[in-house]
Amino acid sequence: ADSFPYTWFFVETLISGKPFVDSSILRYGNIWYIFTATTRNATLRLYYAKELTGPWTEHPESPIIEGNAHIARPGGKISIFDGRIIRFAQDDDPIYGKQVWAFEITKLTPEVYEEHIADKNPILKGTSSGWNADCMHHICPCQVNNKWIASVDGGRQMPR
Repeated sequence: ADSFPYTWFFVETLISGKPFVDSSILRYGNIWYIFTATTRNATLRLYYAKELTGPWTEHPESPIIEGNAHIARPGGKISIFDGRIIRFAQDDDPIYGKQVWAFEITKLTPEVYEEHIADKNPILKGTSSGWNADCMHHICPCQVNNKWIASVDGGRQMPR
């Protein structure tokens, strides 16, 4: 950005070749990683690079999730809490962004990827009324002055 956050300019297309959605970028262990879904919401791909502008290489274990719309599409910024890497996933079955799951990434290198579900319950879901009656599909936690805040996104399918 020339004048953050107001004046942006194009620098580089990081990855191409597929219709990617809801990509999340993480720098970890001096390596850049991109977690991204394809438009069918059931496949999660992982790419890595030494520099943000590339070149980017698809991870040898990618796609890391295939054929599972419940947990493939990224649901927010990958975050590190007390040394634990957390990946958020939208549950897109039976509707887009029904709820958000959290997964702990336990191994992340250019050669190896492992994760497990962080909690048996979704961390966000619709509230049955109001602006997020039917779904919650994004969370962006940020640490500010040793406290955590988060922006979230949800919705309702039709007026009630």
